[in-house]
Amino acid sequence: MSSFQIFTPSSRLQPYVRYYWRLQDAAAGVGYERSIPWGCVQLFFHRGQRLFSPTQGRLQPRHFVCGQATRYSDLRIEGAIDMLVVVFQPHAARLFLGAPVSLFREASVAIDDVEDAALAELARRVEDTADPRLCIALIEQFLLSRLVTAADYRMKQLSTVVNLIDRCPQLDVPALADTACLSSKQLTRVFADYVGASPKDFLRIVRVQRALSLFQRQPASSFAQVAYACGFADQSHMIKEFRQFTGYPRRSTWRPARPFPTISPCLERRCLFSSIPRLAFPVILQCLCARPC
Repeated sequence: MSSFQIFTPSSRLQPYVRYYWRLQDAAAGVGYERSIPWGCVQLFFHRGQRLFSPTQGRLQPRHFVCGQATRYSDLRIEGAIDMLVVVFQPHAARLFLGAPVSLFREASVAIDDVEDAALAELARRVEDTADPRLCIALIEQFLLSRLVTAADYRMKQLSTVVNLIDRCPQLDVPALADTACLSSKQLTRVFADYVGASPKDFLRIVRVQRALSLFQRQPASSFAQVAYACGFADQSHMIKEFRQFTGYPRRSTWRPARPFPTISPCLERRCLFSSIPRLAFPVILQCLCARPC
């Protein structure tokens, strides 16, 4: 039996957490998934079998921080899985992790290696708690405790830049730096510390995610229309970026994962897509082209 659930964060945490999701599947078969860059740092809690990374030649850690990625990755699913995941807003993870999120770039770092005793204790309590809603309550209690003690003037600055990228992916780094009242060099450094990627790479992620959303929601759209709407220089540029971020060279391969239509309209506008052939749930791909409700 399979189950997929999305949980909305409390009102105080919504500026910092996009949502939580939980995937449970008791199937005994083997499946493979491809994950493309999300644009968000995440906390993973495996409560069942862990996923295997053929690229790294090892299982994912039991509990880990998943940093920003600029390339796709393939994972193997085998056995019963039960995953609970926190998806942070693109600029917010540092507030709770207490370290530059650039340290987690292109990596899945075990929580035990983060050297955060409170976070490690949270991971143990989540693993020992059967009810997923109680797990969410534990996670929120932890996040709120960090929110109370944290004060960071960069958060509003970065939030403004991320929202501008969301609205206008055609912008370049100097224009974003002007918005933040920083030099391009300063913005690149601060952005990497808080978002985990350079402004240029984050723009690329958003453009690809926006294009994927348009192709799946408006399949009759032409390459030229989508390339222009998403801020690519031209069609060739878009195809090159898609190949790098998804590993798929042809448009026909961009459509197998259809938008999931039965969740709330708010979440549907976030363009969740399923990339797990064994499962019929929208788990791995998330489009940043729509702002949270």
